[in-house]
Amino acid sequence: MRKIPIVLIFFLIGCVGIPENVKPVDQFKLEKYLGQWYEIARLDHSFERGLTRVTANYSLRDDCGVRVLNRGYSEKEKKWKEAEGKGYFVHGPDMGYLKVSFFGPFYGSYIVFDLDHENYQYSLVCGPDKSYLWILARSPEISRDLKNTLVAKAAALGFDTSKLIFVDHR
Repeated sequence: MRKIPIVLIFFLIGCVGIPENVKPVDQFKLEKYLGQWYEIARLDHSFERGLTRVTANYSLRDDCGVRVLNRGYSEKEKKWKEAEGKGYFVHGPDMGYLKVSFFGPFYGSYIVFDLDHENYQYSLVCGPDKSYLWILARSPEISRDLKNTLVAKAAALGFDTSKLIFVDHR
């Protein structure tokens, strides 16, 4: 039996952790979250670099998980790029805390830490640390007031919102 290096175990566990001061929303209702979301803003990462018109579509999987389909347009390559993943709740379906995988057995945190609980029209999402942040909405544009409020909430929790990329949906 091969031994897995302890560093790798801590790395894999750390990928589904929660950043300091961030609390997943409770009373989360997956059925209201399913469907298409537009990426309003994000912190830069290589897997989305240069993409515009980015959307995320969530649907149910046969195994009770969540199918994640991310899509964006690469102006440089003049083509659409897609990534399909799968997500599962970490502590139960009433908490906005999932682990998501786009690459085999490797999972990362998907934490909904702010949400329009009434209408599910916007959400703030992060990953396992504060270098991952997304502002999502049901429409490609949101009001300036809402955008400022969401950015301020993220900044108050320690996210570097000065580095946000606001996504072009034209």
